[in-house]
Amino acid sequence: MEISAAGRFEVRITAADVGKRVSVRRLSEVEAPTEKFTDTVGVLTSWDNGVLLITQRDGRSVRIPESALVAGKVVPAAPARRRGPAASYAELAHVASRAWRPVESERLGEWELRAAGGFTRRANSVLPLGDPGLPLDEALAAVRRWYGERGLPAYIQTATGAEGTQELLCAELERRGWEREVTAELWIGALAPVADRAEGTGVLLARTADEAWLARYQRKGVSEVALTVLGCGSPRSGEAESGGGPSVWFATVPREGGGEPLAIGRCVVDGRWAGFAAVEVDPAERRRGLAGVVMAALARRALDEGASAAWLQVETDNEGARALYAGMGFSAHHAYHHYRSV
Repeated sequence: MEISAAGRFEVRITAADVGKRVSVRRLSEVEAPTEKFTDTVGVLTSWDNGVLLITQRDGRSVRIPESALVAGKVVPAAPARRRGPAASYAELAHVASRAWRPVESERLGEWELRAAGGFTRRANSVLPLGDPGLPLDEALAAVRRWYGERGLPAYIQTATGAEGTQELLCAELERRGWEREVTAELWIGALAPVADRAEGTGVLLARTADEAWLARYQRKGVSEVALTVLGCGSPRSGEAESGGGPSVWFATVPREGGGEPLAIGRCVVDGRWAGFAAVEVDPAERRRGLAGVVMAALARRALDEGASAAWLQVETDNEGARALYAGMGFSAHHAYHHYRSV
């Protein structure tokens, strides 16, 4: 907090600092016998009618009456990462988008409108990197029309918590009544420790998702469109080596005697990045380390193709997965959200 030479708190932010990352202190119990304070760090997304709106790293917004504000200052845009590969939000957003490539896309200025028959929000949402080339209300109307023509709900995927993320857009969407339906996090880490974690014996790797793999996949009855999204919508064989696009691998731990596999996983190799997804284990076989075995086998293949860094996406309430990935050296880079037009 900002404290003057006289020992008093000072408010060194104004409405002109909207869009900047700030640290503020406010009175949390005005009528308490002793003053109690609450500190908040995040992006100042508005300061209107005597109320500050601060969007925190996880995307949650905090409203602070100006009358309760006792101190505040602008702070660096994002804290420096202490471990793992260096990466910008824009780089990771592009890599993650290519891992769930839509069947159809169109540009709206610097925004990308993506559709894939409704299979996963990641392939059926706007990626708003930059300026849409229109005033926001006109851009949002164009988004609703585009998805409406395809019989799909209009979603916009935003991010918070890193330099260059979209806290201001989140606040504007909420102001216009868009509802946030999903929040998750993108985690990153070094690839080699994942490969070294387990031997990965008994794991079958393939360029395509066969019937056994799809039988274990949680999204039952996947369509041809879904298979295209899972395969990144392009030929799978040798793409990474030839520079033609991401390379996709599917891992399966078969069950003795046949039937649904014990575990599966998917990895998309894209330049220096290996993205893990669809790591699923038979509920009756959990806590045997099978998820780690699957990821280790995929990681070794990704290393062979020249990758050195890894990313994955995990929901905020999946404590088991978060503990597993933290143990592998992953940590959160930013949060991402899907807003739906209502």
